[in-house]
Amino acid sequence: MGKTVVLGVTGGIAAYKALDIVSRLRKRDIDVHVIMTEHAREFVTPLSFQSLSSNMVIYDMFEEPRAFEIQHISLAKKADVILVAPATANIIGKIANGIADDMLSTTIMATKSEVIFAPAMNTNMYENPILQNNIEKLKKYGYKFIEPDSGRLACGDVGKGKLADVDDICEIVESALYNNKDLVGKRVLVSAGPTISKIDPVRYITNNSSGKMGYEIAKEARDRGAKVTLVSGPTNLKAPLGIDVINVSTNEEMKDAIMDRYDEFNIIVMSAAVADYKPKHYSDKKIKKGNEDLVIEFKRDSDILKLLGEVKKENILVGFAAESNDLLENARGKLIKKNLDFIVANDISTNEYGFKSDFNKVTIMSRDGNELVLDKMTKREVAKNLFDTILKKSL
Repeated sequence: MGKTVVLGVTGGIAAYKALDIVSRLRKRDIDVHVIMTEHAREFVTPLSFQSLSSNMVIYDMFEEPRAFEIQHISLAKKADVILVAPATANIIGKIANGIADDMLSTTIMATKSEVIFAPAMNTNMYENPILQNNIEKLKKYGYKFIEPDSGRLACGDVGKGKLADVDDICEIVESALYNNKDLVGKRVLVSAGPTISKIDPVRYITNNSSGKMGYEIAKEARDRGAKVTLVSGPTNLKAPLGIDVINVSTNEEMKDAIMDRYDEFNIIVMSAAVADYKPKHYSDKKIKKGNEDLVIEFKRDSDILKLLGEVKKENILVGFAAESNDLLENARGKLIKKNLDFIVANDISTNEYGFKSDFNKVTIMSRDGNELVLDKMTKREVAKNLFDTILKKSL
C-alpha cells in the first residue's frame, strides 16, 4: 500500500490490543511507527511493538535522536494517518486543550495529517460530560473518533468503553489511507440485498441476493470520500463502518426509505434485488396446512428503479440487471426504459460469480452507448471500476 501510520499507544489495559493492530496493518503493507506514552509501557513493552512493526519505538521525548531530525516533527510529517489506540481520557483532554508535553501529544499537535482516536476506558469516565465535551470539541476541529464497544470491562463494570473491534479500527484506518478521494463532497445512496414478500406472519418469499455487491459499492464510495447511505434488505453482512445504514425488509419499506430522500444524493446505485411480486392477499394469521394444495395469487409490486428514473433531476442513477439469458439485450432495454445513466449487467446463470459469490463478471453500460466489459474480478474491484466510469463521464 506504501502508506505510513503513526500509532499512539496510551496507558490503558487495552494497550495489548494495539499489538494486533500493528500486526494487521503490517500485513497490508502499511509502514507503522509506534509512539508509546510513559504509562503505556507499564502494560506492554516497547520491544513487542518494535518486533511487530520492524521500526524503533519512540517513547522518550528527550532521547538522543538516531538521525539529525526532530522526531515529533519528523513523524508528524511522515504520517499519512495518526491513530491513537487505545486513547485514554488523558490524551483526549490534552489535545482538546492544546497541551503538548510528551512525544505523542507534540506529534499530534504538529501534524496536518488525519488523526483518529479509538477511546477505551471505564464507562463512567467515558460518559463523563467533561470527556464528552472534549470529544465534541475535537470533532469540530476535524479529529475523527471510533466509538468504543459496550460490554464487560476490565474493572468489572458493564457498559460502553471497550476498545472497538480491531478489525473495525483497521477498516477505518485503511479507508482514511485510500488513494482516490475523488468523491469528497458527494453524497451517494446505495441499495443492497434482497427484499421479502410476506405471505403470513411466519412465511415469505425472497431471492438469493447476499448483498455483497451493494456493500462493496458502499465501501468504495465511503473510501473515496463520499457521505454514504446504504439501504439494505436482510443480509448476513456486518454493517460497514462510517456509513449510514437503513435496514428494511420489504419492497415498500425500501421504496419509502429511498423515495423520501433520493433528491439529497448526487449518485444513486440500485444494486438491491427488489421483489417484483407480492401475495395479492396477506394472511394476518398463520396459514394452516390442509389436505389441498396451497395456491397463492401474486400481484406486481413497486418498480422502485423506474420510479426513480421518472423523478430524477441532476442525480446520476445506476441500475443493475441480473439476467440468466439475453444479458446485454435485456440490460440495454432496461437502461432506456427506466431512464438510467448507467446499468451494470451481470450474468447469474453460473455459481462461479454473481449471487453469494465474492466475485462478479459484468458489463457496465452507459446511456451514450459505451460499454465496459469486465472479466471475473472481486466485487470490490467491480465497484472501483463502476465509480471510475461514473466519474469519467458524469462528474
